[in-house]
Amino acid sequence: MAVDPDVLRNYLPLVGTELQRAFAAEGSIMDIPPGTEILKEGQSVKMIPIVLEGLIKVYTKHEDKELLLYYIQPSESCVMSFLAGIKNRPSKIFALTEGATKVLLLPSVFLEQWTRDYPQLNSLFYDLYNTRYTELIDTLNELIFQKLDSRIYDHLKERARLTHNAVLNIRHREIANALGTSREVITRVLKKLEKEGKVKQTPAGIEVL
Repeated sequence: MAVDPDVLRNYLPLVGTELQRAFAAEGSIMDIPPGTEILKEGQSVKMIPIVLEGLIKVYTKHEDKELLLYYIQPSESCVMSFLAGIKNRPSKIFALTEGATKVLLLPSVFLEQWTRDYPQLNSLFYDLYNTRYTELIDTLNELIFQKLDSRIYDHLKERARLTHNAVLNIRHREIANALGTSREVITRVLKKLEKEGKVKQTPAGIEVL
C-alpha cells in the first residue's frame, strides 16, 4: 500500500517534495517492536530503512565478539545497508531496534535510479556517510586511547540522551556486547562507577547520574 506523501513531509522535510513522492509511491511504513533484529550479517539487503521514530542500533561481529558501531536516529538511514543494497552485496552488519521504532522501508531495486534522478538522495547519504565515518573514528580512538570505565560511562550517557531516559532498562550482557567486552568486566566496572557516584543500579535499571 502506498504511503501518504503528507506523512513523509512531516518526517522527512529536507529531502524535497519530489523525492518524498517517490518514497511514498514505492515505500512502506512499518512499526517494529523493541529488540527486533531487522537485518542480519550476511543477509541480502532488499529494503533500506529510514527511521521515522525510535532508534536502531547497528553492530558488527567477529567470532563471538560484538561491537556497537552507531545508532540510526529519526530522519536517518543506514549507510552500510544503502551501500550493500545498491551494490547487491550481503550485509556486513546486523541491526536491532532499541525501542518501539517506526521505519520507512525502501526497496533497494530503486536506489540506483533514485540516485540519478534525485540529487537530494545523494546529499542525504553523503552527509550520513560523513557522520558515520566520524563516529567510527571516534569509536576507534575510544578503543585505543580511552579507559574502559570512561567508555562504559560515556556509552550509558549517550544511550540515556538518545532514549530520553535517565534510567536504562539494560542488562550487563547487552552493554558488554555493545562495547566488545565481557559481562564480568561490565559488572565490575559498574560497581566502580556506582561507588564514584556516576551511576546507580536499581531494580528498574541503571540510572545515569
